[in-house]
Amino acid sequence: MRTTPLGGGAVGVTQLALGCAGMGNLYHPVTDEAAFATVEAAWDAGIRTFDTAPHYGLGLAERRLGAALRGRPRDSYTLSTKVGRLLVPAPDGDLGDDLAHGFAVPATHRRVWDFSADGVLRSLEASLNRLGLDRVDIVLLHDPDDHAEQALREAYPALERLRAEGVVGAIGVGMNQSALPARFLRETDIDVVLLAGRYTLLEQEGLAEVLPEAAARGRSVVIGGVFNSGLLIAPRPGATYDYAPAPRPVLDRALRLLAVTEHHGVPLRAAALRFPFGHPAVASVLTGARSPEEVRDTVEQLRCPIPDALWDELRAEGLLAPGTPAVGQVR
Repeated sequence: MRTTPLGGGAVGVTQLALGCAGMGNLYHPVTDEAAFATVEAAWDAGIRTFDTAPHYGLGLAERRLGAALRGRPRDSYTLSTKVGRLLVPAPDGDLGDDLAHGFAVPATHRRVWDFSADGVLRSLEASLNRLGLDRVDIVLLHDPDDHAEQALREAYPALERLRAEGVVGAIGVGMNQSALPARFLRETDIDVVLLAGRYTLLEQEGLAEVLPEAAARGRSVVIGGVFNSGLLIAPRPGATYDYAPAPRPVLDRALRLLAVTEHHGVPLRAAALRFPFGHPAVASVLTGARSPEEVRDTVEQLRCPIPDALWDELRAEGLLAPGTPAVGQVR
């Protein structure tokens, strides 16, 4: 599987990256065995980029990913984690669960937002302990939407120092919006933006600022959320979009996309997975999986032949934003 360096630097990412929120029991429990088998299937498919975060299952995803990769040569894969949420032990007593945050795990800890320089260092140290590693390759500021100024003034300089010292190889920001990542690209020297849900077959908001800024500055974008929370896998009433039931106009647009892809005999999820690679700033697409079968299906969809006529029809139907780059075959 092809590897692309982030921002022209030394850290490379494979075309597909494995997102590990599911390994943190996102919405539903996953066994250790299933989590390990998922990583094994990704490895067998040539995926060498893995993304996790303290937020995912209150550290469970980091612990499982570290255990699953143990024994692999450290220089043979790229690992990304995130900072911005510190995990603080919950008070003694009835802990309940963490489903309010989307994870089926005991609420042993609570999340505390912290984009201070000290918070970055503490978060990274805790992540390394959970992963059982002495370094990670990429560190991302995780969802600093409501903490933009502190993230820019305090957290980013801390990451910049860690990169300069060789502690981490690449730094960036991971978000579900476009405006703030575009500001980071303009005002900082980040290597990568993880843009979730904002440059997909369904919507191309990222085309306005993030992708052009990244391309102009020689930076990279990793695209997450290509299925828009599952809507582009099976669009139907009740399907989720941005982690909530899809509004009717959004569902109708997804059904129009489905009609076009079916007309050309292509699974909608295959077109959704392929779409971001048309932009030159996109280095990788990050998809989650909670089973080996899901990993293998994703790889199969990436390789699915897609005729140029499909993209032409989407343009003719007004389903792609003006200026959307042509999508070729994935090498």
